[in-house]
Amino acid sequence: MDDIEQRFQRITGFIEARLTPLFDPANGNDHGFGMDDTSRALRALRYTVQAASAVNGLVEKRETAPELRQVVDQALEHNWDVLRSIARMWEDHPEFVKEFKAHSWDVLGV
Repeated sequence: MDDIEQRFQRITGFIEARLTPLFDPANGNDHGFGMDDTSRALRALRYTVQAASAVNGLVEKRETAPELRQVVDQALEHNWDVLRSIARMWEDHPEFVKEFKAHSWDVLGV
């Protein structure tokens, strides 16, 4: 089970490493902090990543509540697919790993 959480942590870490510099005020602009469309889009992307990567409770419920497993698996599948789609925007990045292309059923083993 830890493997699923670790995969989510790895893909989230990869995405966050790409997003964090865009929010750096030292770059001399308002990216992420202003009320312009670019800042709003960056904040929305970050919120989406944060929501999709919050899987700790779900992963635990997958084992402790077998009656909820199908619902939990659907939620995990959706969250992985969201993160996978975002990560693939940086598919040409040297730190992008093949794991980030994996389908949710490969990650969850369903």
